[in-house]
Amino acid sequence: MEGSKENCVPRIPLIPSSNLQEGPRMKPLLHHRLPLGNISQNVNMPHSQVNKLDLSRKCTAHTIQHHFPQETKKQNLLAPNPSCKLDCDIVDIDDDDGDGSDDAVPVFVKHTEAMLDEIDKIEEVEMEDVEEEPVLDIDACDRKDPLAVVEYIDDIYSFYKDIENSSCVSPNYMTSQLDINERMRAILIDWLIEVHYKFELLEETLFLTVNLIDRFLERQAVIRNKLQLVGVTAMLIACKYEEVTVPTVEDFILITDKAYTRNEVLDMEKLMMNILQFKLSMPTPYMFMRRFLKAAHSDKKLELLSFFLVELCLVECKMLKFSPSLLAAAAIYTAQCSLYQFKQWTKTTKWYTDYSEEKLLECSRLMVTFHQKAGSGKLTGVYRKYNTWKYGCAAKIEPALFLLDN
Repeated sequence: MEGSKENCVPRIPLIPSSNLQEGPRMKPLLHHRLPLGNISQNVNMPHSQVNKLDLSRKCTAHTIQHHFPQETKKQNLLAPNPSCKLDCDIVDIDDDDGDGSDDAVPVFVKHTEAMLDEIDKIEEVEMEDVEEEPVLDIDACDRKDPLAVVEYIDDIYSFYKDIENSSCVSPNYMTSQLDINERMRAILIDWLIEVHYKFELLEETLFLTVNLIDRFLERQAVIRNKLQLVGVTAMLIACKYEEVTVPTVEDFILITDKAYTRNEVLDMEKLMMNILQFKLSMPTPYMFMRRFLKAAHSDKKLELLSFFLVELCLVECKMLKFSPSLLAAAAIYTAQCSLYQFKQWTKTTKWYTDYSEEKLLECSRLMVTFHQKAGSGKLTGVYRKYNTWKYGCAAKIEPALFLLDN
């Protein structure tokens, strides 16, 4: 009897019925998990519980037969032989009893799905890390240029940020003046912008001129017929500080239609230098504009539009409440919004300016209103200057009105 069994069913050890009754599930020892045709009748297990032991789906058997023909041949050995008397019967468990519970899903399938979910999450995190915008080194290309002073350029601008508040004046300082007001100051600055354009002076000269005028008027009361004298004298001082070729005193006298004498100009120069205590090295918006434009990787069009917006702010007395660095950053941000018609403020620009979009919005919205009204009214010096081909007709660019919607 034992010899016949060995000839009929070779090399297939059967699990003892005592061991099968100890666990709720039956695990065949076949390494390729082939469905058995018979199971020992001595196994005392309910048929519904056996049906739940579906270790593979119907497609699995087809796949195995298609890819592994050798295993299919081995499976034929399991076919029942009528000439051989077996001590066990094979129960077909391929039919599903229709139970849709989680017990019908094999454990290894659940583990595979869980692993795939984890892999998807890891890939999403990696994609987020890849898409995160890096902060670029804007000074990397200038390391061999000694004039760029790359070794301590960050320290220089850190120092500018620390002392810029000392160069600012109160936006309400005109209340201490008895004979002049904000409107007269605006007329003076608008006229000086035209003088600056006529003399073809450097841009930094204009910003330093306005800074000297505001700091002087904050400390010294002036009558209205001397206000123009203060303006031309401040530009003369700024030219001596910034320019290589300085206009003469007679040039400024002629530009005022000989309203003042040479001695009056020189006397006012002495008074202004004493009131200001010879402090001329003050950070202006121009100093920050150059650095911030480099961080924004600007082209000529963005540069011209940014300077157009910041020069519009020179005329307005209420813009004195903003620091020079904030004015420069807001001008570049507003110019980008005007050119691209959507908000753009890169991580690199934010890093080097130290201003977020939220901090710039108030100043930026005021710039948009100035841009919108630049061509109308009586004070159009900045608009006419930037409406020429020399300045790329930057004044004709449409303002970023969508910033006002919010």
